[in-house]
Amino acid sequence: MTRSPADEAMTLRFLAAPTDAGQSGSVSAGRVLEWIDKAGYAAAARWCGTYAVTAYVGNVRFTRPVEVGHLVEVTARVVHTGRSSMHIMVETFSGPPSTGDLAAATHCLMVFVSVDADGRPAAVPPKVPNGEAERLLQAWALRRADVRGEVEQAMARQSYTDAGTAPRIVMRFLAAPTDVNWGGKVHGGIVMRWIDEAAHVLATSWSGSAANVAIFTGGVRFYRPLRIGHLVEVEARLLHTGATSLHIGVHVRSGNPAGGDLELTTFCRTVFVGIDAERRAVPVAPWTPVSDEDRALDAHAVELVDIRRRVDE
Repeated sequence: MTRSPADEAMTLRFLAAPTDAGQSGSVSAGRVLEWIDKAGYAAAARWCGTYAVTAYVGNVRFTRPVEVGHLVEVTARVVHTGRSSMHIMVETFSGPPSTGDLAAATHCLMVFVSVDADGRPAAVPPKVPNGEAERLLQAWALRRADVRGEVEQAMARQSYTDAGTAPRIVMRFLAAPTDVNWGGKVHGGIVMRWIDEAAHVLATSWSGSAANVAIFTGGVRFYRPLRIGHLVEVEARLLHTGATSLHIGVHVRSGNPAGGDLELTTFCRTVFVGIDAERRAVPVAPWTPVSDEDRALDAHAVELVDIRRRVDE
């Protein structure tokens, strides 16, 4: 099976609705993450010709808010393939529909895996770069893959136990039929919205204000599918505070509500900042690590910032 340049990209266009708004009045980061996942899936499914699952979402930077009523354009493009994986660059633009002038709001790299009818990884058509621009995009995806490995190694060294004293919140609920994706599991974008909501609750609890916005979400790793009807537990824990930022780790676990242990489904890091009426960042109350685990996770958050800064230079 071969693919033409017309199969590489997929663009979704729609208006941001009032129901998409978050506490700040603009569209919530969780809703934007849903859109990113849907566009990425559409591009992945078009490329591989089968069902595909979200495996990883990296470095989603929220550079500007998406306003309710604005025209939104989410473009996903296949930039690199492995044996069964598709690396997809996703960009979000928005602006007033009256002018049609769209400005960049987010961009990120996603990894989808093609699966067959039995849920096993399936081979995908290779993406062969055509021209210097595509070779640069492929090189960017490969560089991100190296960084992803570095981040995952750093994450694997950390422990999240009851020995930690950092502020945390836990949300529990059942995965509803309305959360289903095209493969009968919970949509990856829905999981990312839950992550954003839990992190926002923690940020609000710590800052004492609901005027908090996500500026970054990264290292979103999907370990296993989450099924409709399963009990879902979303735990957000404060890892580090900067002058105006709250660095939060979020774990999503799920399992049969009839009994048994909940298994890790997804993990990610997200960064929130408090804002004033002019959307300027405001200082946050500092958090001081107490236990050895607290100090290790605080240092881990700083390490991840350094890794991300190196790749963006």
